[in-house]
Amino acid sequence: MQDLIYLRHYSDNLQQQVRQLLVDDKLAGVLQQRYPEQSHPVQTDKALYELTMALKRQWLKSSDPLSKVVFDPKIHVINNALGTHSQISRVQGGKLKSKNEIRVAALLKQLPLPLLQMVVVHELAHLKEKDHNKAFYKLCLHMEPAYHQLELDLRLYLTLQEHTTTA
Repeated sequence: MQDLIYLRHYSDNLQQQVRQLLVDDKLAGVLQQRYPEQSHPVQTDKALYELTMALKRQWLKSSDPLSKVVFDPKIHVINNALGTHSQISRVQGGKLKSKNEIRVAALLKQLPLPLLQMVVVHELAHLKEKDHNKAFYKLCLHMEPAYHQLELDLRLYLTLQEHTTTA
């Protein structure tokens, strides 16, 4: 069976369980049971911006402002993860201007809303913590207590998607 690229850093035991679910054709059912609502209303850049700003207002009131939040069809899951956060600084006049942008893979339009929210939380956390360190994950967990489970479930969805396209 193929390498489970999205689960590489998880235990051998978990990977074996996922392989068995794939062989038994049960992974889709497990995910369907966890996320009965497969579709969500966040399908446009405007809706994504509103979702992101609502989470930012709730959890990161004093963080840097966001200038852009968009779905990006060019983000490739393997190379760029599922979202990117960029900060662009430039001198304008005599002042240093800074812009923060969040781009989220368009693929997330087709996955359950909690998984999209988890990626948005991840990218928002980068406004405060640039690196994936202990403080970063603590902030993610503060904003989304089920962060680690949602991240695993997202990886399971990606694994299922890859398995069904290569099978």
